[in-house]
Amino acid sequence: MLSEQSAVTVRASLPAVGAAIGEITERFYARLFAAHPELLCDLFNRGNQAAGLQKQALAGSIAAFATHLLEHPDQRPDALLSRIAHKHASLGVAPEQYPVVHENLFAAIVEVLGEAVTPEVAAAWDEVYWLMANALIAIEKRLYEESGSTGRRPWEVVERVEETADVVTFRLRPADGGPVRDFRAGQYVSVQVELADGARQIRQYSLSGAPGETLRQFSVKRVQGDDATPEGEVSNHLHARVREGDVLDLSEPYGDLVLGDSAGRPLLLASAGIGVTPMVAMLAALAADGHDAPVTVVHGDRSPADHALHADHEAYAAKLPDASTHFFYERDAEPGTRTGLVDLTDVTVHPGTRAYLCGPLPFMRAVRSQLIEQGVAPADIHYEVFGPDLWLAQA
Repeated sequence: MLSEQSAVTVRASLPAVGAAIGEITERFYARLFAAHPELLCDLFNRGNQAAGLQKQALAGSIAAFATHLLEHPDQRPDALLSRIAHKHASLGVAPEQYPVVHENLFAAIVEVLGEAVTPEVAAAWDEVYWLMANALIAIEKRLYEESGSTGRRPWEVVERVEETADVVTFRLRPADGGPVRDFRAGQYVSVQVELADGARQIRQYSLSGAPGETLRQFSVKRVQGDDATPEGEVSNHLHARVREGDVLDLSEPYGDLVLGDSAGRPLLLASAGIGVTPMVAMLAALAADGHDAPVTVVHGDRSPADHALHADHEAYAAKLPDASTHFFYERDAEPGTRTGLVDLTDVTVHPGTRAYLCGPLPFMRAVRSQLIEQGVAPADIHYEVFGPDLWLAQA
C-alpha cells in the first residue's frame, strides 16, 4: 500500500491537510467546473453543490482513506471504496476523468497550503490519490463488466402511482424491448432527465419492486427545499412532468447495500421516510426466498398518510413466517403503531442480528447506537445514504 517514506510525510502533514480540507475541496470544485462546466450540468448534482454537501462528502472520504492507510497499512478500506465505486459506476464515471480530478485537486491543495506543499508532501499525497483512484478504477471496471454497460438506456414509463402527497412510484419497461437484467434487493439506478435549461441532471433512486420482475420500479420523494436544502430539481421534474408513455434514461442497477447470504440469520430492516424503498425490495426478496429466521421491520414517518409503500411494507412482512413490524409515527398513529421517533427499547433484537438501515443520517446514527447497545456487532450494521455520504464527514 502506502510506501514507508510517504506514510511518514502523510502522517506529519495530515493535520494541516485535514484542517484545510474544506477550503481545498471548495476551491477544487470551483476550478473543476470553471474548466469543465459540462460536469456540473450533466454529471454532478447541482443541488448538492449549492448546499456544500458534495464538498463535505469528498473531504470526509479523502481524510478517511488517508487515515486508514496510516492505521492499517496492510489493508484496503474496501467498504469505503465499494460504496464510492458503485455510485461512480451508476453515473458512468470513466478512467480518463481521474487525471482531470487529480490536476484540479492538487492545484487547489497548492493554492490553500502554499509553501507547506514541499516536493515531498506533494509526492506523498500524490501517492495517496493514485492508490485511491486506481483502486476505484479497478472496482468500477469490474462493475461495468458485470453489468455489461457503462451508460444508460431508455426506459418507457408504463405506470405512475401516487403513493402519498410527496411520493410517486414509476414502473418502466425497456423502450428497446430488450431483456431486463435482474438486480439485488437494496440496489439503485441512476435516472437522468433533461431540465428546462438543458442540463441533464442525474439522481439515484432505490429500486422498490421485487427482484425478478420484468419491469423496473422506483419511488421518488419530492424534495421541497428549505433554508438549508435547495428544492430538488430532478424530483420536482419527475413529479410535475413525467407521465405514462414518457421515456427516461436509466443506468443498470448498482449499490452494495444488499442482503448477501442471510440464510438462517435474524435480520432487522430499519427505515425512515423514503428510506423505506430498499427495505420493501429486501422484504420481497426474503419472502420469495422463503427466509424463515426472525425478521424485525422498523419504520419511522411523519404519519401513516406519509408512509410510502405502506401496503407493500406490511404485505411482504406478512408473507414471512417469523416477522414483526414496528411502525412509529410523529402524529396520527393508528392502533398497533407507536407515536414518536423510532425507539428500539421495547423492540426485540435477536442474538446474531444483521441490520440494514436507510433514512436520514440522524435517524441512522440513533438506530445504530441503539443496536450496538443491544449487542449487535458494528460489522453487522449496514446502511445506505441517499445523496452524498456524510457519515464520515460528520463523524
